[in-house]
Amino acid sequence: MNFLWTSADLVSAMEGRPIGSLPAGITGISIDSRSIGEGEAFFAIKGDRVDGHDYASMAVANGAALIVVSEGKLPALGKLTIPMIVVDDVLAALGRLAVASRARNAARIVAVTGSVGKTTTKEMLRHALAASGKVHAAVASFNNHWGVPLTLARMPADTAFGVFEIGMNHPDEIRPLVKMVRPHVAIITTIAAAHLGHFKNLEEIAAAKAEIFEGVEPGGAVILNRDNQHFGFLDEQAQAVGVSHIYSFGQHAKADFRLVDFEGNAETSTIWAVVNGETTEVHIGAPGRHIAENGMAVLGACFLLGADMTGARNALAGLKPVKGRGERHQLRIGDGRLTLIDESYNANPASVRAAVALLASTEPDAGGRRIAVLGDMLEMGEFSAQVHEELAGPILAAGIEHVWLAGEEMTALKEALPPSVDVHHELQTEALADFVVRSVRPGDVVMVKSSLGIGFGKIVAALLDNYPAFSDTERLS
Repeated sequence: MNFLWTSADLVSAMEGRPIGSLPAGITGISIDSRSIGEGEAFFAIKGDRVDGHDYASMAVANGAALIVVSEGKLPALGKLTIPMIVVDDVLAALGRLAVASRARNAARIVAVTGSVGKTTTKEMLRHALAASGKVHAAVASFNNHWGVPLTLARMPADTAFGVFEIGMNHPDEIRPLVKMVRPHVAIITTIAAAHLGHFKNLEEIAAAKAEIFEGVEPGGAVILNRDNQHFGFLDEQAQAVGVSHIYSFGQHAKADFRLVDFEGNAETSTIWAVVNGETTEVHIGAPGRHIAENGMAVLGACFLLGADMTGARNALAGLKPVKGRGERHQLRIGDGRLTLIDESYNANPASVRAAVALLASTEPDAGGRRIAVLGDMLEMGEFSAQVHEELAGPILAAGIEHVWLAGEEMTALKEALPPSVDVHHELQTEALADFVVRSVRPGDVVMVKSSLGIGFGKIVAALLDNYPAFSDTERLS
């Protein structure tokens, strides 16, 4: 059997103590007792809300080959007879395993951070690099203090390219994670107003993102957004920690990986890209200028990692928007169609602007409306009222005439919009979900966007539950 880890290597890397007769090895690693696969190891991580040790029995019932538990929790697990590896602290042991995984692996590694676009950029990298070899990348947005080491620990020894997303909402969060990942190429997509409640200003956010430079491998490279106002600062920070090669992407005339032109429609994008002095036409299977801009960073990373560039460009045509980040649904409503753009995963001022532009570029069917369904942007701190109010500008510039809102912070946007805009505001997400389901009509294009904590996935789910989806091959008569 092809093991991810042998049990002997697990015990050694984690500095653990085996109990019982361990299997020869494990096929995977899980921290979710509900979805664990046969032959996988269950790591009983204690999180902010739940303790994995409380679900060890379920993991065993669902096929775990062994469980990794903390020494202090062992007495409470006395009735379990499954093989165990006992460690001082499960999350710390996972971190040690992550470091061991990186050390045993010859993969070329790329890490992505930024205020906006991390997950989509990671998915573009996954697609583009797959043409050149076996790719290992984080699932979903596993970009925090447990997601990054888990992704590293899951990386097979024969991986050719590793793709990691590293997030933060406080200073000093990226630093320890990037030192585990040790990328050959690090990308910062952009610096924008996200998590402002934890920072004094954008400059502090830029400084926190710059922590990614500290883990870049000797001789490695960073790729920075030349169109962002913080490019100069980030350039200086990279040089200060000894990064050898600093590249840039964007529309700027001096960008190393330059976006020359962009054409988009409701479903796809076409860009003309300059990489290594060569201009090529590239098709991307997702809409939006923001996607195209980050696509330049992806092409640049592929070039620096020595990937097959023709294969990378061709692969991007097969990209599909990630769930909650621009995924589109064509729904049957009456004798017509409703287009749902699901941007419900998260929101900050920059990503809302991008989503509004995406809505503006999508043509409604006859008699339909463009409707922005927006919820609070969280973690804005003292800037909250201002940044919500300032969304009125891009909404009006895009010609969006129907804005349906939920959340206390969105009161500022409601008051900033003129009477010419159809505004509906609810304090609770559930109330807005009911209103949206009742109020949409054939031909409408509905874009749903909010911070994750506001729960706008409920609005998406309500629309999907009430209006059946057209199949891929189905067409309106």
